[in-house]
Amino acid sequence: MNDLTRQRWLAFKSRRVSYVSLIVLGGLFALSLFSELLANDRPLVLRYEGRWYFPVFIAYLPAEFGQRETFVVDYRRVLAVMDTDDWAINPPIFWGPFESDAALDSYPAPPSLRHWLGSDDKGRDLLARLIYGFRISMIFALSVWIFSFLIGVSFGAMQGYFGGRLDFYGQRFSEIWSAIPVFFLILTLIVIFSPNVFLLIVLFSLFGWPAIAQYERAEFLRLRRQEFVEAARAMGAGSVRIMFRHLLPNALVPVVTFTPFTIAGGITGIAALDYLGFGVPPPAPSWGELLRQALSHFSTAWWIATYTVGAIFFTLLLLVFINEGVREAFDPHHKRA
Repeated sequence: MNDLTRQRWLAFKSRRVSYVSLIVLGGLFALSLFSELLANDRPLVLRYEGRWYFPVFIAYLPAEFGQRETFVVDYRRVLAVMDTDDWAINPPIFWGPFESDAALDSYPAPPSLRHWLGSDDKGRDLLARLIYGFRISMIFALSVWIFSFLIGVSFGAMQGYFGGRLDFYGQRFSEIWSAIPVFFLILTLIVIFSPNVFLLIVLFSLFGWPAIAQYERAEFLRLRRQEFVEAARAMGAGSVRIMFRHLLPNALVPVVTFTPFTIAGGITGIAALDYLGFGVPPPAPSWGELLRQALSHFSTAWWIATYTVGAIFFTLLLLVFINEGVREAFDPHHKRA
């Protein structure tokens, strides 16, 4: 970490709200990666008839628990017939994202001790759906950010470094590509092909790189004539080494500053597609699908709209605070520590 990077990091940390927001968002995402340990309809550890079971990590046959009329173990039935010597450790939220609660009188059900945030219109626990939906949203947004920035940085770096015809034709291609109505084209392609998370990541990445490519091109055009580049070239360094070893570390300002915006755009983008019914296929938990339920049951199930919108708002608010800190840290006029 050079002096400038250290100063920027200290400037970001000095903005306490942004620093805490980064820790909170990173912590929530890290926890969501282990959603099965937080919300599931399978015990974490089960001691049954003298044997040890780990249902969250290993799929067992129903016959091992005397259930021969089903293909999936019903662990609630197992827990109901356990002896005094048997015991189990259940996750904090003992409901899976796909499990409907048959004991409810009606769907959707309001918040209660059984379902802390209530249930959706199919009797599934709302909190479990929100946790798994957050994981899907963050993985999608981060994947789009990584792949679109890889394409954009590479394309912009080649344009800015080599210039000439490559830059001219690359600019025309970027302008044409940027003029495509992305959202409608993505909807069309999703109708043609079966939608899934991988396909959505590919489509969003293919159409999300032009903006960062423009900024990286400008950075490389500005830096390619600097003395340290000429010195590296005089020492025999090749173009690839100069581009990605010497120029890229000094041209990462657009990448860092646009990251919170890109992640926020990915979260809202997947939510919009899910809301329209073109996102991840059901019954996968998603925030957009919960928003569609909230609209259908707005007058009778206030909790679906309240908690879903609250989760989206809180996530985007954290990203806004993070972006403010990043913008201030990279501001050359900001007084650094």
